[in-house]
Amino acid sequence: METQMVNELPDLFRFENGERVTSADDWRRRRQELLDLVVGIEYGGMPPVPAETRGELLHAHQVRRLLGARHAQYRLHTGPGCSFSFILDLMYLPAEERQPVVLNGDGCWRYVTDEVIQEVIQRGYVLATFNRCELAPDIGNNDRNSGLYLVYPEGAFGALSAWAWGYHRCVDFLSTLEFVDPDRIAIVGHSRGGKTVLLAGATDERIALTAPNNSGAGGAGCFRHQGPKSETLADLIRSLSYWFGPQLREYLGKEHLLPFDQHSLKALVAPRCLLSTEAFGDLWTNPTGTYQTYRAAREVYRFLGAEDRIGIWYREGPHQHGLEDWKAFLDFADWHLRGKAPSYSFNPNPFPELAPAHSWSAPERPS
Repeated sequence: METQMVNELPDLFRFENGERVTSADDWRRRRQELLDLVVGIEYGGMPPVPAETRGELLHAHQVRRLLGARHAQYRLHTGPGCSFSFILDLMYLPAEERQPVVLNGDGCWRYVTDEVIQEVIQRGYVLATFNRCELAPDIGNNDRNSGLYLVYPEGAFGALSAWAWGYHRCVDFLSTLEFVDPDRIAIVGHSRGGKTVLLAGATDERIALTAPNNSGAGGAGCFRHQGPKSETLADLIRSLSYWFGPQLREYLGKEHLLPFDQHSLKALVAPRCLLSTEAFGDLWTNPTGTYQTYRAAREVYRFLGAEDRIGIWYREGPHQHGLEDWKAFLDFADWHLRGKAPSYSFNPNPFPELAPAHSWSAPERPS
């Protein structure tokens, strides 16, 4: 008889009907089941995919202070039938071959400093940035009367889904550019922006690498397993419920009844690359709970023969997205998108005394 620990993370390989995954085909069906559950219950679904996304070049110039990089600004337009537009900025050093992309939607903040820009483009990436708040406002009294809510007024999706949709539309356009390699697009975001990129990466298989930074509850963290002073579902529902779909509040105080946890969202990225960058001093984002979801999601990567494509990295210090975090992300990207092996491990054991939050493991795949 199988035993189950209290507050165990749900078995990623067990269908809702009780059957268990035994093959790659089974996993594809289980992945779709998880996708429907997680995106529907937690995030309120996703806005529809438009028929097209096109870019209108607004201006282009050389930035001498940034290694002479080229800066091009576009307005992206979607349609027909769902007309919406927002700004996308590109910074890059011209090259003879197609380049990988680093896409960041935290343009509403100031984490992408000149120092970060130089680090990214010197390594041979196109840096693409946009302001996710153009898609949906990030204010506590969000009354859904602006941004993408006006285009899809019948939708139940929250702000995180709207922001993730913005990433997808950027991928639409970036994939059409002759100097971009569409098979090497990485997305990265911090805090609520990290929650956004994890959702965006889970729901768009064109994205090669997903990298949430200090993303916490509703991101790479964990609802069932809380560390000291960490963000809880109650915290989210009390002041930030507009990030999520309406069904999530039904599990307030009943997190153990959720048919998933954030390891499920991570598993949806598999077998594509996934890196969580974390900070020991950022207790609010639950460093230990994040490690629990990492360990559980790693079972799916192992099952798919892609164990080296999931990683986690910790530093000392508080909640921030600094150059140290960017360098770790870029080292992981260099490894998987440029073939440059890292000099350190992305599979550390930062909490050796912490017992796993799951007792199940990946099934053996038939040879």
